[in-house]
Amino acid sequence: MEIFGRFTPLVEQISIDEAFLDVTDLPQPGLEIAHTLREIVNHETGLPCSLGVASNKLVAKIATDTAKKCHTGIGYPNAILEVPPGGEAAFLADLPVSALWGVGPKTEAALRSLGIKTIGSLATAPEKQLEERFGKNGHDLARHARGIDDRPVITSHDIKSVNEEVTFDRDIAEQEALLKTLRSLSEGVSKSLRKDSLMGVTVRLKLRWPDFTTLSRQLTLSQPTDQDNLIFEAVKELFFKVWVPGKEVRLLGVGISGLVQGARQLSLWDSPDTRENRLLEALDQLHQKFGDHSIQRGYNLKKRK
Repeated sequence: MEIFGRFTPLVEQISIDEAFLDVTDLPQPGLEIAHTLREIVNHETGLPCSLGVASNKLVAKIATDTAKKCHTGIGYPNAILEVPPGGEAAFLADLPVSALWGVGPKTEAALRSLGIKTIGSLATAPEKQLEERFGKNGHDLARHARGIDDRPVITSHDIKSVNEEVTFDRDIAEQEALLKTLRSLSEGVSKSLRKDSLMGVTVRLKLRWPDFTTLSRQLTLSQPTDQDNLIFEAVKELFFKVWVPGKEVRLLGVGISGLVQGARQLSLWDSPDTRENRLLEALDQLHQKFGDHSIQRGYNLKKRK
């Protein structure tokens, strides 16, 4: 699911290992996206990944199931099947009615009693007859048999965590470079929190070694925060508990969970925290107006020789 999220935020998970992805706004063709997605899933997880590419959820689901059933090789299916726009009804026509999502044994038996065995024959059946036999579901059956499905990809709007990660072009072993990456990721997480008026309490480190072994460590703070310095100090502590100097790293990630709406306690005194908060607010305003690189902290600049 994390890999799916790299391609689009429009991901609807329907089981532990199934999801719909809306890639309408991506510039690449759907079939190209499917091949890239499968390659990444195979490479990073070692798992097979079958995909159906279609103009709607119903046909995409059936295309995936069909691709799996057509697999004849050794091992698990790792197939891709595309149904071009406009070809939905033709693709479905010869399939049994049981292939339609939502048609169980009872509905299948009832359709067979009407002489309807394939999706194609269902598509040509009088809709009025279907509605008389199946009620409101008869209307849906008629539409689905023609490959019509207007349901959108529904995502969860409840944000449970904020995460940033980076996979290096080459494995990195230099401590300075690794810490600079962790600081940059912490800043990204912090900025996302403030953008959504959130604060988090549990900081998480994600680290992947060159052999693709991935580990996760977390630390709970004494109180919620949206400050990058506090997030960085926590994740740096976690990092040095698992990293041995000189050991190469392939991926680093920083996340925070235990989110609450950001509401800071007002203070009569100008504490370091309140000064940091004002600084961060000023930085956010400048970045929003002039771009992310318009102003930076000193440690992000290259050292002068």
